[in-house]
Amino acid sequence: MSALRIAIANQKGGTGKTTLALNLAAGLHQRGNTIVLDTDPQRSISQWVRMNETGDLPEVQQLHANTAIAEFLKEMQKHRYVVLDCPPTLQTATVSDVLRNVDIALIPIQPSPVDLWASIDIADEVNRAKKQNPRLKAFVVLNQLDARNSLSKSMHEALAEFDFPTLKTGIARRAAYRNAAMEGTSVYGLGPRGKAAVCEIEAIIKELLK
Repeated sequence: MSALRIAIANQKGGTGKTTLALNLAAGLHQRGNTIVLDTDPQRSISQWVRMNETGDLPEVQQLHANTAIAEFLKEMQKHRYVVLDCPPTLQTATVSDVLRNVDIALIPIQPSPVDLWASIDIADEVNRAKKQNPRLKAFVVLNQLDARNSLSKSMHEALAEFDFPTLKTGIARRAAYRNAAMEGTSVYGLGPRGKAAVCEIEAIIKELLK
């Protein structure tokens, strides 16, 4: 059985890309052998996992800009899940190369029209990749949601600019995600403090694995 390959990508910084990648990988790791591929030159996810002292996070391997993604992914077939944390830029070939070789692309975006409009380029990149990789499925993941505020009309209009759907489950603005990063763990490793965040990540995983 081939590994399920999931890329987390957005050329806009500060969207919660690495937070989603790490916690998603932690949840998948509870279901099967999982590896994280760090293609971001900032190496944030690698640093996060290096801080871990409990051994409950999946392995991370760093990929460099000149890595042949397709060939590297062929070597990952022993893993059930492969999560790729992409760089926050479209100025290199890395993101387009990743998108041509994965099954799912998740685009984390904060719930404001400005953030959505700033992310249109990644939507264009996904649509170009689909021409060479027809199996690619892409989804927007709304991040930093405030449960007290419903999405505005302008937000719904901005979402319509994308040619792919938004996951039903978004990620709320929670201290648990920040605490997990500070403590070198995932929200799963926070115990009761991370319960609500775990429920969100689990719901995202269930949507993806349908």
